[in-house]
Amino acid sequence: MSDSALHYVVHKGPDTPAHGAPLLVLMHGYGSDEQDMIGLTPSLDSRLFCVSVRAPHRLDFGGFAWFNIERGPEGIRFDFTEALESLEQVFSLVAVLQAEYRFASVFIAGFSQGASMALAAALKRPRIFAGVLAMSGVCGPEILPDDPALLRGLQVFISHGRQDSIIPIAQARASKELLDPLGLDLSYTEYDMPHGINAQCLEDVDAWLKERLNEG
Repeated sequence: MSDSALHYVVHKGPDTPAHGAPLLVLMHGYGSDEQDMIGLTPSLDSRLFCVSVRAPHRLDFGGFAWFNIERGPEGIRFDFTEALESLEQVFSLVAVLQAEYRFASVFIAGFSQGASMALAAALKRPRIFAGVLAMSGVCGPEILPDDPALLRGLQVFISHGRQDSIIPIAQARASKELLDPLGLDLSYTEYDMPHGINAQCLEDVDAWLKERLNEG
């Protein structure tokens, strides 16, 4: 395991090349840990080198978080200052992994709070990431880049459940409105599901990744 401030676990598919593999960084949701997202990897493209990362903040009731959250009348509110601090640790981890394994490309994906982190990572450092997948998360104006021109063509997959009671679908739609003017290559899909990743969503995630790996 590489030297990193963040704990993580690795999954390699049967077709993961020894050199020049595509990296997929996975970021879990609030109150979960690295074992949650790694469970998705057997359903994803077998060429991927998957790294599921544990968030740095341990919660009193168990599990981990990337940043503190509060619930308000408009939905979930985020501590973006704390999020950006965690984000720097993610960037450091990716740099350490890239130096060791020399990946051909780097994708980043997250669920819920991890989805917001994954989006923030790609929006802040678009030249590092070949694409980002944000499942049941939200984008706030605080994580939009200073120079949107750098984002043109960035590959983005967003999914959300219409029955989501944790992060209401209205917040997902507002996030899309924030992102639409940035010139992203954006795939946005809503599903008949609560706060989660159903079978159809997971199939779409895999298809989206496959298409980009085949192009690359």
